[in-house]
Amino acid sequence: MDVVQLVAQATAKGITVTTAESCTGGMVSAAITDIPGSSAMFERGFVTYSNAAKSDMLGVDPTTLDTFGAVSEQVAEQMARGALQAAGADIAVSITGIAGPGGTATKPEGRVCFGLATQAGVQTVTHDFGALGRAQVRAVSVQTALTMIKKAVDSI
Repeated sequence: MDVVQLVAQATAKGITVTTAESCTGGMVSAAITDIPGSSAMFERGFVTYSNAAKSDMLGVDPTTLDTFGAVSEQVAEQMARGALQAAGADIAVSITGIAGPGGTATKPEGRVCFGLATQAGVQTVTHDFGALGRAQVRAVSVQTALTMIKKAVDSI
C-alpha cells in the first residue's frame, strides 16, 4: 500500500480519515501521520485497547462486548461508527483482534476484525491471518486497514 498516494488522494478530494485501533495500538495512525502533509486529511486516532476504552471513547455497547467479545465484527462495527461520529470524519477504520501469542479454539491467534464506516454505512470483515507472530499479525492488519481506507477514498 502506497500511503503517500493515499494521503495525496484523500487530501485532493478533501476527505478526512480517523482510526479506532485496538490490537494495532495506533500503528495505522502512525503510518498515515508519518507522511508529510497528512494533517490535511487525518483527523485523529483512537487507541482503545481495553473494553472500557472502547465503550468510553467510541460508545461501544458493553452488552455487545459481553455477548460477542472484543474480537468480533459487531464490536468492530460499533468502533468504526463511534470513531466516525466522534471525529466528524468522512471515513473511519476500526481494528480489533488477537495479535498473539495466545487465542482460543473459537478465537484463534491471528483473527482480526475490521470495520469501515462512511456516511453510507458500515462494512465489516474478519481475517484469519494465522499464528504469524505478534509483529507480523499487526503488520498485515495495518496494511489491510490502509487498503480498506484507500478503497473507500477511491469510491468517494
